[in-house]
Amino acid sequence: MILIIDDDRAVCLSLELLLKRAGYEVTSVSNQADAIDYVRGNSPQLVLMDMNFSRSTSGDEGLILLRQVKLFRPAVPVILMTAWGSIPLAVQGIQAGASDFITKPWNNQLLLQRISTLLDIAGRDDEGGAAVDSDGFDRSFIIGNSPELLAVLDTIKRVAKTDASVLIMGENGTGKELIAQALHVNSRRKSKPFVKVNLGGVSHSLFESEMFGHKKGAFTGATADREGRFSVADKGTIFLDEIGDLDMSCQVKLLRVLQEHTFEVLGESTPRKVDIRVVCATNADLAQMVRDRTFREDLFYRINLITVTLPPLRERRSDIPLLVRYFADEICRLNDMPPVKIAKTAMSYLSKLPYPGNIRELKNLVERTLLVGGADELKASHFERQYAQQSSELPGKMMSLNGLTLDEIEKRTIVDALEKYNNNLSQVAQALGITRQSLYRRMEKYHIGL
Repeated sequence: MILIIDDDRAVCLSLELLLKRAGYEVTSVSNQADAIDYVRGNSPQLVLMDMNFSRSTSGDEGLILLRQVKLFRPAVPVILMTAWGSIPLAVQGIQAGASDFITKPWNNQLLLQRISTLLDIAGRDDEGGAAVDSDGFDRSFIIGNSPELLAVLDTIKRVAKTDASVLIMGENGTGKELIAQALHVNSRRKSKPFVKVNLGGVSHSLFESEMFGHKKGAFTGATADREGRFSVADKGTIFLDEIGDLDMSCQVKLLRVLQEHTFEVLGESTPRKVDIRVVCATNADLAQMVRDRTFREDLFYRINLITVTLPPLRERRSDIPLLVRYFADEICRLNDMPPVKIAKTAMSYLSKLPYPGNIRELKNLVERTLLVGGADELKASHFERQYAQQSSELPGKMMSLNGLTLDEIEKRTIVDALEKYNNNLSQVAQALGITRQSLYRRMEKYHIGL
């Protein structure tokens, strides 16, 4: 049963008709008292709730009612109904426990999709994930059996077949893209495109052209039509990596696409509809960025219906031997080399390293040692030599990493690069492999001045 709470009878009738046609059982109430009476004695599957019930447009009534509903039925998903002008209010509602929000007038197809997604997630949570056949889950080259990794995979299994937006958090090199791929290949969209976009590498001036496409002659240099990433991803999944590096003005444009699933191609005035599942990833602390007003709060709550945090390699050391064996076998296969043995002492040594670069750093170390070592059995001494050489190639001040947090390592790297390139920000950004915009943000984050 879906419960509609709205004092506008026309809205209730419209939603009832839409939902009944879609096969749902529906009931509606027009005020807060009736809503509370209903949830006291019944447990709806989902609640659609307006934010205002009088001439006041402050939304306080809706927030109070939301908290009351969640008090009686904490597991029931609630979708808030709001206008564009009150989206900051809807964000407060998300903070108070709502699952999603829609804008009036709503898009019927998108509303039904969001309802289906939330009901699916709620149903899987009720089952504790038992309905998922773990043997049928495609791990997509995700290696490891540590409790920390299995907890992540358990969440992925629950939400993969839904259209829920997922935010993947984690340090660089932890495998965020692999998790995004696993979400796609285990979804109902697996036969459709999986489009990857590194937002950290998309400049502010080219954002609209890159993401939405352009028509020939739309601007100087537009010599041919270009299909945008959202068009390419239609019916499939779009993976927005490094979303924390996105400029504020671009965040607004992205939010509108994610909210309405429509966009306009540059040089074209007719909006286009797109059916996509959105997966985002970042190594940034988006919650802190929201507090610092460098990331839009409404966008933050739009992209993280489900949040997955990947553990760094140092927190899942039991997976290191499995990863080493997998990388070694793959490198031998790709380079037409005979299989090599890896001594227990080597595995013990590799399992104790700090790995600020996480899995990516481990793979690089294994590959270098394998290609240079030339032995049938790799011992700890082989890896020690390559690790020492790899460390010596870093700036001198980066030699000692033990005990440092990732933020401290990143700050030290930026400071060293600024010294090396005499504060030339373009050269520093290029050397670090990031955009100037990303460099500015990191300098601001770490209070690094010139």
